[in-house]
Amino acid sequence: MDRDVLIIGGGIAGVSLAASLGTRARVTLLEAEATLAHHASGRSAALYEPRYGTPAVVELSLASQEFFTSAEGILSPRGLLMVGRDSDAEAFHADSAGMNLDPISVTEALAFVPTLNPDVVGLAAYAAHAWDIDTDRLIQGFARNARAAGAEILTKAPVTAIRRDGPAWVVDSGAGQFRADVIVNAAGAWVDQIAAMAGVRPIGFTPYRRSMARIPAPDGLNVSNWPMIFGAGESWYAKPDAGALIVSPAEEHLMQPHDAWADDMVLAEGLARYEAFVTTPVTRLLANWAGLRTFSPDRTMVIGFDAACPGFFWLAGQGGQGFQTCPAASTLAADLIAGQPPVISPALIGALSPGRFCAA
Repeated sequence: MDRDVLIIGGGIAGVSLAASLGTRARVTLLEAEATLAHHASGRSAALYEPRYGTPAVVELSLASQEFFTSAEGILSPRGLLMVGRDSDAEAFHADSAGMNLDPISVTEALAFVPTLNPDVVGLAAYAAHAWDIDTDRLIQGFARNARAAGAEILTKAPVTAIRRDGPAWVVDSGAGQFRADVIVNAAGAWVDQIAAMAGVRPIGFTPYRRSMARIPAPDGLNVSNWPMIFGAGESWYAKPDAGALIVSPAEEHLMQPHDAWADDMVLAEGLARYEAFVTTPVTRLLANWAGLRTFSPDRTMVIGFDAACPGFFWLAGQGGQGFQTCPAASTLAADLIAGQPPVISPALIGALSPGRFCAA
């Protein structure tokens, strides 16, 4: 296909698409920051749990499994443990059913995480079908493959203006001016701003902040083999990370697109929810950060050409599931842009299409 495609956004969505599309089009990727994956993609909890998310997201995640299991060094075993009080039964059973977790005893849960408080934990469920993702290796692998296929990846290239010139798009950026047949809007929290800049009706994406704290391993224990731990109702979670634990309040606070940072009070509240389930208090933080998880109005990502604006392609609204869906999502996007029959089912294509937000 002799076609110029300009991808705006160098997170996992944009970089994986550049790799998938590189052999089928002349691809340029523009990233506003100095490095790829600076915002949400660089601040992910980095877990592949394919049964987490809306039905369409789950289907994309499951369709990505073959890639992950065959890619050397990308996944490592983690497992997923959910805990709750007896009073959390409704949320606990809904969550464990949704993620296909098996009930286990509190004693078995303590064998996984010995610092759990047996006087508080009344409910527990576990599954092995969750893996850590080496996100840096994945992003750099996609970027390397994209460049090998001829794609150009430019950083420090914020987009400043977009206009039509006949059938082509003209895009001004910090790296110069570009012409393209197709613009791919993979700008994360900024996707509606990019759409408005191009004269395309925004869909109504909402960025939400999620905060993280890294704390020392409790009691000096080796936590490397602990599973990821969720509180019922996703009220908090904890995950081993480089010999320490990362703990999140799992909050969703509506934000304007920006370079997010953690809120001290929100972190304190989340750490208190975590502490209520364990016997070792949190005495200090090693680091903290935050990222923006961006959702469409129905909380399912948007992949496809805009219904009213030819040549404008949406790849947006990953909502924290960008890494675990990227193999299938980028393949679908590349097929649609190249005009080739996707291997994804027509029903899933429709569930992801931006056309679902068109006024009747």
